[in-house]
Amino acid sequence: MSLFDQISEDIKKAMLAKDKVALDALRGIKKEFLEAKTAKGGDGELHDDKALQILQKMVKQRKESAQMYIDANRPELAEEELAQCKIIERYLPAMLSEEELTAALKEIIAQVGATGPQDMGKVMGVATKQLAGKAEGKAINLKVRELLAQ
Repeated sequence: MSLFDQISEDIKKAMLAKDKVALDALRGIKKEFLEAKTAKGGDGELHDDKALQILQKMVKQRKESAQMYIDANRPELAEEELAQCKIIERYLPAMLSEEELTAALKEIIAQVGATGPQDMGKVMGVATKQLAGKAEGKAINLKVRELLAQ
C-alpha cells in the first residue's frame, strides 16, 4: 500500500475515532500529496520517495511553527503543532541514531576520499542522497563538519 493510500485509510479511522488532531494532520498531509500529484510537470503519480520528502518538510515546518509560538508565549498553539508533528512522524522511517549517523558518514567520507573541511561539498552531496529520510540535513551537516575538522 502506498503512503497516499495509507493516509486515506487513516483519515477514515481518525474520523471514526473523532480524533480531531490526527484528522487535521492527516488532511494536511493528503492536501500536500494531492498538490504534488497534480503539480505541473508531474506524471500524475506520487511515488513514496517524493511523499517522504513532503512529510519531512511538513515535520520541519511544524517544528519551526511550534518554536515561533513558544517564542511568542503561545504554548497552546505550540502544543497543537507538536501534536500534529508526532502524527506526521509516524509515516517517516526511523531516524538514524547519532552513532549510526557517525558510522555512515565516516564510510561516505572514506568513499569520496575527503581529507578536510575543503571537501565538505563532496561529502554533503553524497550524504544527503544516501541518508535522505534517515537523518535531518542539519544533523548531517553538523556531523560532517565535526568529522572533517578532525
